[in-house]
Amino acid sequence: MTRSSARRLAAALALSAAAVTLTACGSGGDSDGSGSSGGDQVTLVTHDSFNVSPEVLEKFTEQTGYRVQVLRAGDAGVMVNQAVLSKNNPQGDVLFGIDNTLLSRALDEGVFTPYEAAGLDTVPETYQLDAGEHRVTPVDSGDICVNYDRAYFAEHDLAPPQDLDDLIDPAYRDLLVVQNAATSSPGLGFLLGTVAAYGDDGWQEYWQALRDNGVEVVDGWEQAYNERFSGAGGGAGDRPLVVSYASSPPAEVIYGEGELPEEGPTGVSSGTCFRQIEFAGLLAGAGNPEGGQALLDFLIGLDFQEDLPLQMFVNPVRPDAELPQEFVTYGETIETPLTMEPQRIAEHREDWVSTWTSLVIR
Repeated sequence: MTRSSARRLAAALALSAAAVTLTACGSGGDSDGSGSSGGDQVTLVTHDSFNVSPEVLEKFTEQTGYRVQVLRAGDAGVMVNQAVLSKNNPQGDVLFGIDNTLLSRALDEGVFTPYEAAGLDTVPETYQLDAGEHRVTPVDSGDICVNYDRAYFAEHDLAPPQDLDDLIDPAYRDLLVVQNAATSSPGLGFLLGTVAAYGDDGWQEYWQALRDNGVEVVDGWEQAYNERFSGAGGGAGDRPLVVSYASSPPAEVIYGEGELPEEGPTGVSSGTCFRQIEFAGLLAGAGNPEGGQALLDFLIGLDFQEDLPLQMFVNPVRPDAELPQEFVTYGETIETPLTMEPQRIAEHREDWVSTWTSLVIR
């Protein structure tokens, strides 16, 4: 696979779709797109970035007798909106891919039926943001971080930035490109990280300083990474710093050309990272609740957990899941990511984005 292919794959994993689309695939073959469930079929409603190895879905069928039908419903925001609008008359049985930036809205709307998945005791408490109520089950996590182009910093004899404070240092003037927080999931995640770091009284001042230091804002991840970032394989960008993911370096290597290098062409500024956690839940009014419960059990089973990294470039929540060697060698483990309670995000997200837009975009 070429680097262009890698970028297309990464884009497919990271982009937010603008339109609502419903497509289907799965071990159960073609679907009529209705999302109807029952009998031996269980329907998984998810976002466009969902991917899984076919043999893993076949294992689920072998173990439970249920066939999985996958309905992709646009980006995570669109997917959640649809789940709210179709509450108690859902499109499927299980919804997967709601993250901590959107979680409170769905919980407040009563979209899910509580179910404690088998194996949940193997998942660390730090991921269990709905502990005790079990309306959702944590499945994976990913860190939104500033990535840097190693070659640029070596050529300029300049140390890569390590944290958010470094980004407003004049040494890094005109080097960073970020995504619009109003239109991009990683852009929103990076904004939330700055709010978590500097608080209600400091984040606006930080962004003013970032703006004064020449930060460039583009609409989405693909434009930022593939067109403006100098470290993307084959890219022509001139910005050596970009908001992306901690898993972008192993993706660059895995889908790059030639022999495996000693280190990835890009690195991660570990002090800039905001953690996203993705959850799954049994939809209220599901046509096949038993099948949905079996699927939730499977999503935190080792077969699915160990398939996650190379399918969606996220980390499993089970610490006993074995990571691919490429993740171990080229990935970055973020020990102390920035985080925020879902309820706080739900209460302030719109105000923060509106204020950010006035301050940064103007």
